[in-house]
Amino acid sequence: MMENLLTYIPLDIALIAENFDRFLYGVWVTLNLTFLSLLLGGLLSIPMAIARASKHRVFNPLVQGYTYVFRGTPLLVQTYLIYYGVGQFEVIRESFLWDPILSSAWWCALIAFTLNTAAYTTELLRGAIADTPTGEVEAAIATGHSYRSRLRRIILPSAFRRAIPAYSNEVIFMLHGSVIASTITLQDILGVGRWLNGRYYLAYEGFITAALLYFLIVLCITWAFWGFERRYLRHLTRRDTAAQPATSPLPTPERV
Repeated sequence: MMENLLTYIPLDIALIAENFDRFLYGVWVTLNLTFLSLLLGGLLSIPMAIARASKHRVFNPLVQGYTYVFRGTPLLVQTYLIYYGVGQFEVIRESFLWDPILSSAWWCALIAFTLNTAAYTTELLRGAIADTPTGEVEAAIATGHSYRSRLRRIILPSAFRRAIPAYSNEVIFMLHGSVIASTITLQDILGVGRWLNGRYYLAYEGFITAALLYFLIVLCITWAFWGFERRYLRHLTRRDTAAQPATSPLPTPERV
């Protein structure tokens, strides 16, 4: 019965299963690039977001220019410039960073992805910091907190919590953007799918398998952020109307 069912599926399931270990390796490469770039980009974005939100006289214009460049140009162009462009300079090829880092496709992709997501996360956190309720800041000032203490104990924790829903989109966008790694010889999920189609002259087996794997990863990310929102944004949810004290409606006059 199973063999009869497979004959009606327009995919070579056996070929996909035979090369599924390559797809698992592609998942490992994709997750490594995505979450390492998100981690490093998130760490870079915190001081830059503070500089933007505080409108620092020196750092604010510099950070604004950085975010404008990396948000205004495609991630593909940024990756190509780092992977293909920096090698055109002899001073870089002769530096100590060339052999271990800048000559490696993986490191170039990580650098490009980190700088790109740091720009987007900076503006996301800047908005969350700027939207901190005035009452929270005034209460911190009234209790004697310094500016650094307000940032560490009040403003940043509140901004991080309120930025969770928007940051989940950035995580998913970064995951989808990681397919660019396949264009610079890395065997991520899409790279393995392209390899499978090219090796066996297939039309869509590799692409459909890659799409399903991306879908499953996004589903896991969505569930994780849904749990984060339930835990850290519980105080912002609207109370159940049944828990609120009932108010007796005004008596309606009887019709004569």
